[in-house]
Amino acid sequence: MYCVFLSIKARMVSPAIALAFLPLLLTLIIRYRFFFVLFYRAVLVRIWNDCATGLTREERAYQYVLTNATPGDPESILETFDIWCSKVEFISNIGPKKGKILDRLLMEQRPLTVLELGSHCGYSTVRIARALPLGARLYSVEMDQRNAAISEKITRLAGFDDDTVELIVNPSDEVIPRLRSDYGLERLDFVFMDHWKKCYLPDLQLLEGSGLLGKGSMIVADNVLFPGAPKFLRYLRKSGLYEWKVHRATVEYSKGIRDGMAELVYQGIK
Repeated sequence: MYCVFLSIKARMVSPAIALAFLPLLLTLIIRYRFFFVLFYRAVLVRIWNDCATGLTREERAYQYVLTNATPGDPESILETFDIWCSKVEFISNIGPKKGKILDRLLMEQRPLTVLELGSHCGYSTVRIARALPLGARLYSVEMDQRNAAISEKITRLAGFDDDTVELIVNPSDEVIPRLRSDYGLERLDFVFMDHWKKCYLPDLQLLEGSGLLGKGSMIVADNVLFPGAPKFLRYLRKSGLYEWKVHRATVEYSKGIRDGMAELVYQGIK
């Protein structure tokens, strides 16, 4: 009987508690509406579409690009991707706004040997490859086999062959120590990080230990403020190995969530 009484009492009190917390809930929704929208687009819509189509989000994006973009035209590939990500279904790639910062850095550096950590579905791979000078080579690392398959299709659709882009399907911490022995690399001119944020710092330290970073080598790391890479940023402040800064921006395909992209120039061991 006591349990029944508590149950009845809980039902009677619950609406009052709900009403009491309603203003707070509405305030949180209004204040953090961009996060709610991002969660809805990135998680709930994805789960629904995965079940409805039997395809992954990346596979759906590829089908859209294949149907609507011009083969052999990297600009068309990227623009079509941007339409999909902004109007159809959110995918976390660098996007057009931060992408322009990346474009500018690549044009200034004119790197001949580039490493990408986190190819995902090929958007940034195409963006980097189209900006490289003649004779340059991009090594793109992706640990997820299904995403790597999509990335390769997107890259080839954009018109880049194995001589320009080599896709490596393995975890980054296994690839980096073997870049010299397995791929004959002597130096990395440019590195783009856009994989798991918790891997940014250990992978940066692996790159330092590999001897592939020379004075002037540039590393660009996306999403260092959201979802964020605090240990990575703390290391940059203390290490003394880099000249660095953070380019302020917003999360790709959103207006209200602040983010940043770190630019590092290796100065060598002092």
